Amino acid sequence: MEYIARHPPRCSKSPVLQPSSTPCCQLTNIVFLFKIAICMMTNHYPNIILFGFMGTGKSAVARRLGDRLGCPVVEMDDLIEEREGMLISRIFAEKGEEYFRRCERELVLELSREGGKVIATGGGVVLNPDNIRDFKKTGIVLCLTAHPEVILSRVENETHRPLLEVEDRLAKIEELLAARRIFYDRIEHRIDTSDLTVEDVVGQIIDMMEQR
Repeated sequence: MEYIARHPPRCSKSPVLQPSSTPCCQLTNIVFLFKIAICMMTNHYPNIILFGFMGTGKSAVARRLGDRLGCPVVEMDDLIEEREGMLISRIFAEKGEEYFRRCERELVLELSREGGKVIATGGGVVLNPDNIRDFKKTGIVLCLTAHPEVILSRVENETHRPLLEVEDRLAKIEELLAARRIFYDRIEHRIDTSDLTVEDVVGQIIDMMEQR
């Protein structure tokens, strides 16, 4: 099992959508996933957009969800870096955060006009309410969360987080989470990934889509 966190879970949780021993249930899940895959490959299905703070598992979940649904995955940060020809840390250093947020906003407008994709947003995309609004028009919006200590354990060895270039990274994470809580609370569907595997989270998302 691939855990999003780097440490064992504090409690045992059963995956929401695992293959059932009942053939009928297995067939139902396979048919549902096949229908979603066909719709998404033909852009006849809404985007699935993952919001959340850095280290909550957006990238890992997006990749696995894209594999399960057979649809393209867009990593907003990666795409901005590709188009700008430099890492985000360098964009912040040379062009400033305001410039980077404009790049994010332009990409949100572009992606919200499309369909059939799993989109992992950058951690700060949630700061502009217009981004949530525009993504909701053509997609299913979810927010992944995690405890501050878990987030730190996932990002402590990374060097491309310009907002965490401080001495006390845990305090900074707690500060940023508190400041952004009002924005995360605007997203109806939230999943705490602290003690979940990637498959657990993907299962919950697919289960939610099946009930729509």
